[in-house]
Amino acid sequence: MDVFFSFLTPHELALAFAVAIVAGFIKGMVGFAMPLVLISGLTIFLPPELALAGLIFPTVATNLFQALRQGVKAAWVSTKLFKVFLIAGGVMLVLSAQLVRFLPSQTMLLVIGVPITLFALWQLSGRSFTLVQRSSRIEVLVGGFAGAVGGVSGVWGPPTVAYLTALGTPKHDQMRVQGVIYGLGAVALLFAHFGSGVLRAETVPFSVFMILPALSGMWLGSKIMDRIDQASFRKATLFILLIAGANLVRRGLLG
Repeated sequence: MDVFFSFLTPHELALAFAVAIVAGFIKGMVGFAMPLVLISGLTIFLPPELALAGLIFPTVATNLFQALRQGVKAAWVSTKLFKVFLIAGGVMLVLSAQLVRFLPSQTMLLVIGVPITLFALWQLSGRSFTLVQRSSRIEVLVGGFAGAVGGVSGVWGPPTVAYLTALGTPKHDQMRVQGVIYGLGAVALLFAHFGSGVLRAETVPFSVFMILPALSGMWLGSKIMDRIDQASFRKATLFILLIAGANLVRRGLLG
């Protein structure tokens, strides 16, 4: 514990827990954006590398909960259905994570933030952008891109959400698929950052302690998600996606 508190004061720990509850609540309601909220909130008062470490274990735990909410069988079906996306994303995530200490992430954040923001604005304006059917080629591109950004920044949700939204995925299916994709990505991120040095003896306790508030917030958010209809879920998803994209642009421009 002495090592742990050498990184955080009790006040910073309380703030970190509050950020995790909010992040978990949003994830429980729309199925994504927890890493984005965590990294955005934590970096206000913590070093970026410690903030990145802090989001890894709660991301694994909450995505496991989300993926298995309808059972192991349903999660396995989703895994097989999106295996191309998962493989492409996992490979790029592991590769790009090794560059986290050397590669400035601002450019990559802008590259992803601008199109995601425009996509969300376009959809919320009443216009539609839909994909008639799934494509392995598109899944390789979107999955690889999401993994590349995720390895550097810890945020890989927006491209995945945009893809699933364009496919018109039903809300419970989308929540489960996102849980599977993000969960496996989070496990890859976990091992990748043991290799990069972001996760080490001094930072692992902080990440583990963040699991409980994140799961608590997610449980509350999931209760709201169960009560809203598909149209409301889609609007909420696009609204959060808009905020996420705009925040990525802000981070890309301002650092």
